[in-house]
Amino acid sequence: MEKTLTGYITDFLEYCEIDRNLSPLTVRMYGYYLQNFASWCAMDNRVTVVTNLTQETVRDYRIYLSRYQNPIKGPLKRSTQNYFLIALRAFLRFLNKKGVKVLPPDEIELGKDRDRNIKFLDKQHLDQLLIAPDTSTKDGMRDRAILEILFSTGLRVSELTRLNRDKINLTTREFGVIGKGGHARVVFLSDKASQILEVYLKGRDDDWNPLFIRYSGKIINDNNGEKMRLTVRSVERLVDKYVRKAHLPVEATPHTLRHSFATDLLMNGADLRSVQEMLGHKNVATTQIYTHVTNKKLREVHEQFHGK
Repeated sequence: MEKTLTGYITDFLEYCEIDRNLSPLTVRMYGYYLQNFASWCAMDNRVTVVTNLTQETVRDYRIYLSRYQNPIKGPLKRSTQNYFLIALRAFLRFLNKKGVKVLPPDEIELGKDRDRNIKFLDKQHLDQLLIAPDTSTKDGMRDRAILEILFSTGLRVSELTRLNRDKINLTTREFGVIGKGGHARVVFLSDKASQILEVYLKGRDDDWNPLFIRYSGKIINDNNGEKMRLTVRSVERLVDKYVRKAHLPVEATPHTLRHSFATDLLMNGADLRSVQEMLGHKNVATTQIYTHVTNKKLREVHEQFHGK
């Protein structure tokens, strides 16, 4: 008897976890997207086995995603719709590798997204944000270190919260991180970020592993302080707190600081390939979303050479 669609999805998720060694979050999101697809397929018995998947089936699913209305959040963004299709592609690619005769993954086209409007902070707003924490308190000093490191390194917030104290070299001001897809890269601390981080660490009176710990709630002194590690959501909340405290005219997130990091590098003459490596982008096309910052230089070239 041929394995069901959900059975193959289970195989795929185990493959992602064991063979590809993807992060638990990535595996969980693949599961979310594919279970959504399986639930849709189960409606009216559209598809029960993977060999019955056709281009028409996928097109109907794309129409479903396009018209879906979340009761609270409204319609799905085009980029979010594409995440469902990317997961389906990866699933079909896995099945092809196993020799299962299914729809070729390359036949699943992604919807064209609008050009992304990258949000970043200019120098004035960035300075306002960085000095917003009250560094006379231990949590304020921690928060200042977090803001400085996010801008200095361009780390994703998940990468930041995974950092351990023993991996940070304040002498060379560099350390390694494992980013999306298990890709390793080296990031660098600015002088200011290094100084702030050193002050923060000297103020710690614990020997826990996590670089950034929480100061609220119950103290759990076991497992090298893992229960004290600051979470992604906590960092997102504290950034939002200081954005409001600094009275910034934009809604900024930890990812806004990553955008600001990349934008600052390019505006000061860094080449795209170097920025790609520092951001940990697998494909330079992802980094090219930041090339809007060259507009200023294009204007200068235009004014210097045109109509002379």
